[in-house]
Amino acid sequence: MRKRSVLSKQSIKKRRRKRSFFAVFGVINRIGSGFAKLFCLLLAVAVISLSFLSIYHYLLTSPYVKLRQVNVTGVDSKLRHELIRICGLNSELSLVGLNLNELKLKMEKHPWVRSVKLERRFPHSLFIQAEKQVPSGLVVMDKTYYMNRHGEIFKEVNDSEEMDFPIITGISRDESENREQLHRAARIIKILESEKGLWSLSELSEIHLKKNRGMSIYFNHLAAEIKVTAKDLADKMDGLNKVAEHLSRTGRIQQVTRIDLNHVDGAVVSFRKG
Repeated sequence: MRKRSVLSKQSIKKRRRKRSFFAVFGVINRIGSGFAKLFCLLLAVAVISLSFLSIYHYLLTSPYVKLRQVNVTGVDSKLRHELIRICGLNSELSLVGLNLNELKLKMEKHPWVRSVKLERRFPHSLFIQAEKQVPSGLVVMDKTYYMNRHGEIFKEVNDSEEMDFPIITGISRDESENREQLHRAARIIKILESEKGLWSLSELSEIHLKKNRGMSIYFNHLAAEIKVTAKDLADKMDGLNKVAEHLSRTGRIQQVTRIDLNHVDGAVVSFRKG
C-alpha cells in the first residue's frame, strides 16, 4: 500500500510539472504573439508615415502644385504688391507648403490691413480676401493716430498723409476707458454719416470726450459747443435742427457758445455776454 501511494504521489507531481511547463509555455507564447502583433503594427505605422512623407516631399517639389497665381481682393494695387512682397510669395513656392496662418499674421501686421482670409485653390492659385483700414477720425493723444469706423486706433498719422477727418480729443490714458470712449466717438460718426447739410459728417470738426459718458461735438459752421451723449444723438437731431433754425431766424446763431441737448424737456442754449 505504501509503494502505491508513493508512486501515485510521484505521478501527481509529474503531471503538475507538465501542467506548469505547458502553462509557462502558453504565457511565453502569448507574450511572443503580442510582441509580434505590436511589431507588425509599429511597422505598418512606420511604412504609412514614410509613405506620407514621401508624398509630401514630392508635392513640395512637384511642378504640378506650384504657386502660379495670387488673387488679392479688397485692396488697391499698391497694397496688393506690398502684401505679396511682405510674404515673399513667388512662383517657386509650393501651394501645399504654404503656411496660411503664418501668412495671415504677416499680412495683418501691415498698418493698413484690418483682417485677411486666405484660401488655397488647387492646383496653382492662392486667393486672399483683405479688409483695408478706412480712417474715420484723428485721435489726438501723445501723437495723432487714425481711428477706423469700428472705434479702433490702427496707425500713427504721418505729415504726408491725409488729415481731413474729425479730430477726437479728451481720450483717457486708461486702456479700458479709452476703448469705450473711442466706441462712443465711432457711434457719433456713424450717426452723422446719414445727416445732410450743416450737421453732416463733412461739417463735423471735433469730438471731445469726457468722463461719465459725456461728450461735446463741434461743427465748422458754428463756434459753439454742443453737449450730447452718443446714445441720444440720433433722437436729438430733430431738436438740434429746430433750435438752430430758430437761432438763425432771430439772428442770434453767432452769439451762441453752447447748446446742451442733455435735457429731457429740450435744449438749453448759452450766449456770449453782451
